[in-house]
Amino acid sequence: MKVIIINGPNLNLLGKREVDIYGNVSFDDYYNSLRKLFPDINLSYFQSNIEGELIDKLHEVGFTYDYIILNGGGYSHTSIALSDAVSSIDCNVIEVHISNIYSREEYRTKSLLSKNCLGVICGFGLDSYRLALESLKF
Repeated sequence: MKVIIINGPNLNLLGKREVDIYGNVSFDDYYNSLRKLFPDINLSYFQSNIEGELIDKLHEVGFTYDYIILNGGGYSHTSIALSDAVSSIDCNVIEVHISNIYSREEYRTKSLLSKNCLGVICGFGLDSYRLALESLKF
């Protein structure tokens, strides 16, 4: 099974930014632990702060991967183009958020991506990614 985690803007700063919300572990360190936890999954990772690069990556892998785990970061709440990219690919997408977007600022409670995703996991810290991967074992 081929799965890619795609992270959007500012998620390259995990472990450094707003540690009270996002924790103090870098995504690279967490990603390495996921690879050990799920050795049977061909897992890869991509991060960009640039909307167009995220869309390009979705187009690139959206017809050849089995699943995409997508944390669109702030673009989840603002990007019609990213939402359109998710709706235009064949691959199942699971939307993930580290924080509980429904307990934060009002503008974060609406995701433009969710309607085009297989499911949404939020509020479990970095373990939201692990939960998404575990959901694939059904």
